[in-house]
Amino acid sequence: MNTINMKYLGLTEDLIQESKIYKDLFIGRVSSQYKNLYKVITENGEIAAEISGKLYYRVEELSEFPAVGDFVMVDRTDHSKGNGIIHHILTRKSVFARKVAGSKEDIQVVAANIDTVFICMSLNNDFNLRRLERYLSIAWDSGAIPVIVLTKSDLCKEIEVRLNEISSIAIGVEVLVTTTTSDEGYRSLKKYLPSCKTAAFIGSSGVGKSTLINCLLGQNILDTNGIREDDKGRHTTTRRELIMLPNGGVVIDTPGMRELGIINADLTKSFADIDELAFNCKFNYCTHKNEPNCAVQQAIKDDTLSIERLESYWKLKRETKYEGLNSKMIEKEKINEMFNGMGGMKNARKFIKEQNRKKRR
Repeated sequence: MNTINMKYLGLTEDLIQESKIYKDLFIGRVSSQYKNLYKVITENGEIAAEISGKLYYRVEELSEFPAVGDFVMVDRTDHSKGNGIIHHILTRKSVFARKVAGSKEDIQVVAANIDTVFICMSLNNDFNLRRLERYLSIAWDSGAIPVIVLTKSDLCKEIEVRLNEISSIAIGVEVLVTTTTSDEGYRSLKKYLPSCKTAAFIGSSGVGKSTLINCLLGQNILDTNGIREDDKGRHTTTRRELIMLPNGGVVIDTPGMRELGIINADLTKSFADIDELAFNCKFNYCTHKNEPNCAVQQAIKDDTLSIERLESYWKLKRETKYEGLNSKMIEKEKINEMFNGMGGMKNARKFIKEQNRKKRR
């Protein structure tokens, strides 16, 4: 039997050390989920698995269940004696999550332990700057690096205009342009997928996520469908799925998400331009609405910042718990989360030290 080197699946030394706590169990990575049944890749191949009763009753929130991309501890590495049992989830290094539709608090983990988030948007009527701001805000907060992938460039006659629009909102984010008529476009994605790295493809239905993954695989494994005549995508991918690439790297395909409910977002990165302007406001706690000598409002008057972008910033702040907070207060709130959550003061000090180091550069 050919064994799988789990390091090619993204297994790190930290996870290996953590796994040693759990005796007589084996490391696997969740590749897909259907209702209460999971598929898990182990060193001896892919197995079907269920979560243990103890883990089920220990879970308090939806986001604490295993998700695609999670490294888990299972009781077997083959299916010769039936389904495996998932007993533990190892520490996630990154999480792309969204609010569950129709719920105020439930969080759905879209993909875990990812290095790159490919935010896919087609260059037709699916193109939407406000939605892109929303994707970027969640992607930055996930712990992974966002990359914008523009698809179907052959259907757009105003590519330069679109790129200029994106450059005004996607500060510090690389933008890749692909086409449906050539395989060349997908090659630029490969540099983000060296061996051991994982990328998740996120975006609306029909924008070409599965087509791009098929190109990376070198064969048509995933079903693909285009955008309908009313420009709404057909739902081809019905569930999240982790796939190993033949030349190294791992990708996670996700169902189309036209609406993306926010739980947490990193607005200091996705709206870095507004954050930078705010340093020149007269008041430290300026809301950029009615205060005198507001640098943000002045930028709107000077036509260097659009009112639509500022309104999008306000809207996303309202949807998160950061309503009424400026960037310094948001940073403090995040430190408090880390202090109360996992790792305590050690994580808080590490975070502050990292922020100070960046400022000195």
